[in-house]
Amino acid sequence: MPIAPFFRPIVISELHSIRRLARASLLAVPLLGLGTSVVPAQQASPTASTPAPAAPALAPAAAPALPPVVPFAQAVSNAANIVLANAAKAAGSPQQLPIVIDPLVDGVTGAQSRATANIQSQIISLVHDHYPQFVVEDFSPASLGSQPYVLIGTFTPVNNENKTAGTREAFRFCLVMADLKSGKIVAKGVARAQLNDVDATPLPAFAESPVWSEDAAVQSYINTCQGSKVGDPINKTYLDGIITAATIGEAIAAYNAGRYADALQLYKDAAQTPAGDQLRVYNGIYLTTFKLHRRDLSQKFDSLLDYGYRKNRLALKLLFNPGTASFDYREKFSSQYPFWLRQIASKQGHAASCLEVVGHTSATGSAILNDRLSELRAQHVKNLLDADVPQIRGKTSARGVGSSELMVGTGRDDESDAFDRRVEFKFKPSC
Repeated sequence: MPIAPFFRPIVISELHSIRRLARASLLAVPLLGLGTSVVPAQQASPTASTPAPAAPALAPAAAPALPPVVPFAQAVSNAANIVLANAAKAAGSPQQLPIVIDPLVDGVTGAQSRATANIQSQIISLVHDHYPQFVVEDFSPASLGSQPYVLIGTFTPVNNENKTAGTREAFRFCLVMADLKSGKIVAKGVARAQLNDVDATPLPAFAESPVWSEDAAVQSYINTCQGSKVGDPINKTYLDGIITAATIGEAIAAYNAGRYADALQLYKDAAQTPAGDQLRVYNGIYLTTFKLHRRDLSQKFDSLLDYGYRKNRLALKLLFNPGTASFDYREKFSSQYPFWLRQIASKQGHAASCLEVVGHTSATGSAILNDRLSELRAQHVKNLLDADVPQIRGKTSARGVGSSELMVGTGRDDESDAFDRRVEFKFKPSC
């Protein structure tokens, strides 16, 4: 409280006696430290009760502008240069530093594609040509021993509002550099790429995987990229599983190269680690067992189903002939469809829960027809399950959701958006 206004009543009383002035002063001085005046109300300063002018209302902060939609190669260059330049600045070391790239994925499905592989190749070339302070090493358990920088990223179809909903208009590109020594995010870059010049066909290990479900390990990777900012600690789940991720990365590379025996051993090695309970591990073991014509295929597929039951959701990639509820038996794994469904029916026969079959379609065509088509496809699958194990008829149901729950949403109706034409199995406590 300002001193001058506080003592103004005393100053105005100069004509009063010296004794009264002293008495008023003795009352006022000790209370200054408490910020409270004891001057009688009728003597209070007129300014003391005048309210302070209201502070002007602050306008809401404007949302940051979205990156422009540019050609694919330019989007990669824009995001990668931001990350590499800022990472070099953060490093501040004259010595050449190692970088490993944990392969980029789709930000919804977690799949690696030709597009994400292309991005990785462009980044490696960019480092080689313009960033001599870095050297790119293979992503492996051995390379992680030196605590290198780790580059991760997502590449995801989005709408005009940058969201994974509605009509997809561009690819959202997120790239993050993590420093394993400090445990921090040191650089981040974002960009958006045009849809029409991107090949988002999944790589074989993902295109051929029969099952999809939520996976905490993959989601931690996605969150580390999309949900982090510079200075944040690295996502703990991602960090705890990074050695397992490097082993899985080697397994996926071996599978994509047709080295199925090597891939199988690497997937099995990953499964033995604390972070090995992952869907891509179980998918990989099933696929390599199938490719190698091993006899224990039923057991491997059962592990996939167990994972889905634990998550209460399992999406099966069953491809149908266009506009029909009949399977497309030209698809390379279509010969396995009856086997997959028998396994599901058998497991459901021993389960206490009920099974809901949910049909999905892409957004191509009429929404009304897609709703009906998805329902017919779900009912067709339910009928096959019931025929395999008749006692589950009272424990299964079917419904269609058309294109209301798209995962990819590009509407290409090819391998790149096969997830949108899935049949899902949801496990419910009651029917």
